[in-house]
Amino acid sequence: MHTSPQIVAVIGAGSIGVAFAIVFARAGWRVRLQDPDPQRLQLSRQEIASKCTELFNYGLIEETPEVLNERVTLCSDVANAVADVSLVQECAPERLDLKVELFQQLDRLAPPTAVLASSSSALTASSFAEALPGRGRCLVAHPGNPPYLLPVIEIVPAPFTETHYVECALALYAEAGLTPVRLQKEIEGFVFNRLQGALLREAYCLVRDGISSVADIDKVVSHGLGLRWAFMGPFETVDLNTRGGIASHAVKMGPAYARMGAQRGQQDPWTADLVATVETQRRALVPLEDWESRVAWRDRALMERARDEMKRKTSK
Repeated sequence: MHTSPQIVAVIGAGSIGVAFAIVFARAGWRVRLQDPDPQRLQLSRQEIASKCTELFNYGLIEETPEVLNERVTLCSDVANAVADVSLVQECAPERLDLKVELFQQLDRLAPPTAVLASSSSALTASSFAEALPGRGRCLVAHPGNPPYLLPVIEIVPAPFTETHYVECALALYAEAGLTPVRLQKEIEGFVFNRLQGALLREAYCLVRDGISSVADIDKVVSHGLGLRWAFMGPFETVDLNTRGGIASHAVKMGPAYARMGAQRGQQDPWTADLVATVETQRRALVPLEDWESRVAWRDRALMERARDEMKRKTSK
């Protein structure tokens, strides 16, 4: 764990770059926010101030917006931005040609000890960094959007990324107050966008097939699925929905889900070995003897959210 404030470069002053600047400034780090567009840079200063004011008003930061903004230095030049940094967070548009060119610059200009991380939403590090002399320090660090409110960040190393830099990235993002999740293999879209994409694909199909409207599909998520997903994921959700846990759920619901998938041309059945793997991991997290108490925990969490929503409505 580092004991002194880090210096980090954020390359690209769009919405994600501004959001990362807030994350790192909130952690007490010195941030150099770079963009080749002078107008975009000046707008980013106003955006940081505005978003930090909102965070302060909601009690989500203790320091004033002015203090956080003072930690951010605006840079037009990449070389000045990356000098002496421990981390480079690339936040350029999702274009392969642009990332290839940009990482060539970053690899040449950044200190050899710096982690070079891309905020790519789908492109893998192998697609834009494989030919670099310093490719061993390149990886993807894909955030939730905006990262100052959604703390999860996916750390996706390429096969050539050295373990040292992966561990360094995990430590740096945790130190910045994020929740890093390391993927074991590269895959386009990573976990976040593949899960999001699966739901979106089905939502589009339901509209196309005349099953439901856009508004009603959003209600099913916001008033149903999303309330549980606010504090637990899909595996824990179904694990707690069925007495006997996720293995029991797979027996009862697996065939129906397989038929639904087949209707969409997807042939990915939950095999016995796959279910056993998932069951083993779930039971390591919550033993079956603790299932009842975990269900009660879920219900209390839902009650807290229902209470807060009721308070919000009555206070209007």
